[in-house]
Amino acid sequence: MKEKLSKQYLLLDGIPILVHTLRIFQNSTKIDEIFLIVPENDIEFARRHIVEKYGISKVSRVLTGGRERQDSVRQGVNVLETNHDIVIIHDGVRPFITEEILHAVFSEAAKGGAVTVGVPVKDTVKSADGHGWVRETLDRDSLWLIQTPQAFTRDVIQKAYDDAYNVNYYGTDDASLVERIGVHVKVIHGSYDNIKITTKDDIVMAEVLVQKFKKGVR
Repeated sequence: MKEKLSKQYLLLDGIPILVHTLRIFQNSTKIDEIFLIVPENDIEFARRHIVEKYGISKVSRVLTGGRERQDSVRQGVNVLETNHDIVIIHDGVRPFITEEILHAVFSEAAKGGAVTVGVPVKDTVKSADGHGWVRETLDRDSLWLIQTPQAFTRDVIQKAYDDAYNVNYYGTDDASLVERIGVHVKVIHGSYDNIKITTKDDIVMAEVLVQKFKKGVR
């Protein structure tokens, strides 16, 4: 982003991106407790200027993250308790999920143990070698762009993380760790609006989307 603030604290419609995301979980009837995981130097800022300032009362813990995303999620997994039946993991810079998506991942995880949201690939996808020569054209009917939230039963996600760290394995997302231990992961439809804000172009798109959501258009 080339900004002084980390991207999750940049303003979107006058409010930090992270607050937009947290409010969805705060207002959801399916969410009892939120663990917010941030860089070590952001702990006090997140408590005072995000959680307290905006009244995100379901945040029970603000935890220090790790070197990689997987290390950060592990901090939350490590403090799960027996009363945490379903665990939903979400990127703080995806502020355009909906209550419907949360309900869907919760319900599917309760039935099957593991679920992720995604959207079908629209474009033609080709596999190429290191020199740019096309190896093959992939069947896009079976390809999905994976998003968050991803949801799991507590036992499944704890076992997946324990197993991964026992062999120093790093996956591209939480679902890939669950796949490693032989648990089937179901993918359900997310939304093309459910963007991850990582670049300045994403901010431009997000400004359009936030007005669309304010008008109740999905």
